[in-house]
Amino acid sequence: MVNNKQEFSFNFGGKEITVETGRIAKQADGAVLLTCEGTQVLVTVCSAREMNDGQDFFPLMVDYKEKFTAAGKFLGGFMKREGRPGNHEILLMRMIDRPLRPLFPEGYMFETIVMAQVLSYDPAFDPEVLAGLGAAAAIQLSDIPFNGPLGFCKVGKVDGQLILNPTLEQIEKSDVELVIAASENAIMMVEGEAQEISEEEMLEAINFGHDNIREFCKFIKNMESKTNKTQKREFVSAAPNTKLVEQVKSQFTNEARECLAITPKLDRQLRIKDLEVTVAEAISVNPEAFGLKEGDDYKKNALKAVDELLYNMMRSDILNEDKRIGGRGMNQVREIETEVNLLKKVHGSSLFTRGETQVMAQVTIGGKEGEQMSDRLTGIFFDKFYLHYTFAPYSVGEARGYRGVGRREVGHGNLAERALKNMIPPTSEFPYTVRVACEVTESNGSSSMGSVCSGSMALMDAGVPLYRPVAGIAMGLVKSDEKFKILTDILGDEDHLGDMDFKVAGTDAGITAIQMDIKITGIDNEIMKTALAQAKEGRMHILGEMAKTISRSREHFKDGVPTITSTQIDKEKIGMLIGPGGKNIKAIQEKYDVSIEISEEGQVNILSPSIERNDIVKGVIDMQITGPKLDANYTGKVVTIKEYGAFVELADGVSGLVHVSEIADARVNDVNEYLSEGDEVEVKVLDIDRFGKIKLSIKAVKPLEKK
Repeated sequence: MVNNKQEFSFNFGGKEITVETGRIAKQADGAVLLTCEGTQVLVTVCSAREMNDGQDFFPLMVDYKEKFTAAGKFLGGFMKREGRPGNHEILLMRMIDRPLRPLFPEGYMFETIVMAQVLSYDPAFDPEVLAGLGAAAAIQLSDIPFNGPLGFCKVGKVDGQLILNPTLEQIEKSDVELVIAASENAIMMVEGEAQEISEEEMLEAINFGHDNIREFCKFIKNMESKTNKTQKREFVSAAPNTKLVEQVKSQFTNEARECLAITPKLDRQLRIKDLEVTVAEAISVNPEAFGLKEGDDYKKNALKAVDELLYNMMRSDILNEDKRIGGRGMNQVREIETEVNLLKKVHGSSLFTRGETQVMAQVTIGGKEGEQMSDRLTGIFFDKFYLHYTFAPYSVGEARGYRGVGRREVGHGNLAERALKNMIPPTSEFPYTVRVACEVTESNGSSSMGSVCSGSMALMDAGVPLYRPVAGIAMGLVKSDEKFKILTDILGDEDHLGDMDFKVAGTDAGITAIQMDIKITGIDNEIMKTALAQAKEGRMHILGEMAKTISRSREHFKDGVPTITSTQIDKEKIGMLIGPGGKNIKAIQEKYDVSIEISEEGQVNILSPSIERNDIVKGVIDMQITGPKLDANYTGKVVTIKEYGAFVELADGVSGLVHVSEIADARVNDVNEYLSEGDEVEVKVLDIDRFGKIKLSIKAVKPLEKK
């Protein structure tokens, strides 16, 4: 295939981005190479021409890979080839995937793979932004049916100024970090975190990003026309046929109504399964009446038709009658139950139940050894706070084994982590590593926001000094033409049959995390504003319910939780404390059963379950590094007795001489009549000569008598 390279450039927030097509990966359905500064990302898309038998969901997969060669780096560790994706890569895959899905035509069930690879990395521009833009461009410039164009961006806010696509340095100082995807006319996806900003500030940041994305969408449409890529392939839709849907509606509306009248989730699901069986049996008797023929899969068609019937019925109830499953109001939160300190040996624990969603959180507190290391193109990072989310099959009553962490769990855990992390003091104030483990024990809607609530309570139960408690809530949407309703605290079925899953977490002072996904072609500013206001009302209610159990962090850790005591030493004396081959520091740790961590700046953290033990070790370290103070009193141990006096150890490796004349008021002829090796004595420092020799006195504190 001949090289048919075409290049187009546009200015995106002050940075020139070049989109190239026709030179690389020409056998893919769509391929683009995006370049900004020294960062380059190749994005390809391929979509199958034939649909898999029985396919009843859209098999879209997005892959994103950071190649270490892009930054001129070797991969750390034993393996030198990139393997399974890291969490940061998985999170971006999800953020690209979610806004793409609603823009494929209804009934398009052909396997579609989007692949983004970072080929060159320059800190001056974020490769994740190029990957998102490239995915949208590659699909738009292919013959794959797609209702685009779509654009991506990141938004930050530094010193009150909104910034498009901030650098890593700017993100460190930013009050907001958002990823936004949008079409020309509507928001498609939002995800990010914030430093307790208001709903108005959040909306301003989202609109700022959308305004810039509109310009990219215009650019891609122009590029599409100039590359003659406007013709899309024809396909056979897998949507349920009209005759099938109409027949099921006419014959089984009453049974469907009975299903939606059942409040408990599992009971409702069982009744829906029964209805699907009944419909399948009716189809088998007379397939032609339902628009099918002999040999078609009646069971799968029944499932599609019942789902369509319930979809239309539930949405009509909400839009026209303000009627939800279980009879709740549009802005009503389900009943909440909370508990803390339920696990006896865990550093902090909680159980948060909202309706049929329940999350158990466990907190572990420790030192530097607990930090989470990640090796990325952008550098090596050590996280001192992280949250793990687990969604086991038993939480939804499924009889199958747990096969490890999936992409969904990584995404939900990251959202909960973002919601909580900004409420934990910086390392200078709280030098501990903290892990939160959230186990979903029941699920019927928004377990990620349940994890925020449960995690917040467990942190307070552990004594982690949160600035303020954090709660989260999931909002839903049902929209038809210009009419819409926002649903507070959505159920799983309301998520499945609705148009939006909008999660907002924060404190009573503002938003700390946000995530929005939609299943339609976008939402406007009015819907976003209404959803944010209703989410705030729900969040405040949940915070009030949590406060009935625990409203602030415990003042002290529980028994057995490691406590850190810190001291500062001169950087030049770090080697002295460590000793040859680590001999000195190992000896201190073994003798006192503590862990000692030393930073490059000379901060020494002593870690053990006993504050008293930490203070002793701190005294030992201070003594070794700075030595005893003149005229100060210390408690020491007699280690050697000589004719002329006794040597007293003040700390490991620090000892001085008590001359016979400094033991008692009377003349001492035999030191053994007053002291024995191993005795603890109070001494005063009389002198430290220029060679570091220490002269001590017992009698200056309290003269001894003969034994």
